[in-house]
Amino acid sequence: MVSRSEFSAGILAFRRKDGLELLLAHPGGPYWRSKDDGVWSIPKGVVESGDLLTCARREFNEETGLTASGPFIPLAPIRQKGGKVVHAFAVEADFDLRTFTSSTFEMEWPPHSGKRQRFPEIDRIAYFDAATARRMPSGATPKSSPTATAARTLLTLWAPGNGISSSGSTVNSLRKRTTSPSSVLRQYCQ
Repeated sequence: MVSRSEFSAGILAFRRKDGLELLLAHPGGPYWRSKDDGVWSIPKGVVESGDLLTCARREFNEETGLTASGPFIPLAPIRQKGGKVVHAFAVEADFDLRTFTSSTFEMEWPPHSGKRQRFPEIDRIAYFDAATARRMPSGATPKSSPTATAARTLLTLWAPGNGISSSGSTVNSLRKRTTSPSSVLRQYCQ
């Protein structure tokens, strides 16, 4: 039997500036403070109910202080190297990142000191151009990285004739140009 902690759900926000840009988050806490390459990801968290989109929206809000509203594009779930399955939903949104705020967690720091400190779950967020965002995080395989997989999926949908048009509703263009979002995602993410 698979436990709920083995499933995560998250939101990949994207916007169109001089091309496609993806919103990624840097994990907070002392272990990630000096690391940058390979650690940025989509805001995501443990699935606590059967409604994946509700969980993804809650986690996005808790970790960024931002509220994502649809229409949402379900992306193909991926299995990370450790076995966790990540379900992601893309949404077009140009957030004001100055309003960013994150929930916190508490841990003993420094280790074995007996002192407890609070750290943000996410210490910064930023939009990245598609080429930067889709670089595979260190130690990940193409199918195990939510960021790389989601970026590739959006780039596929962004391609002419494949779904997301440069004008009009994302969902309407998906419905008009593909048999279903899942068919494009399955084809691309295999």
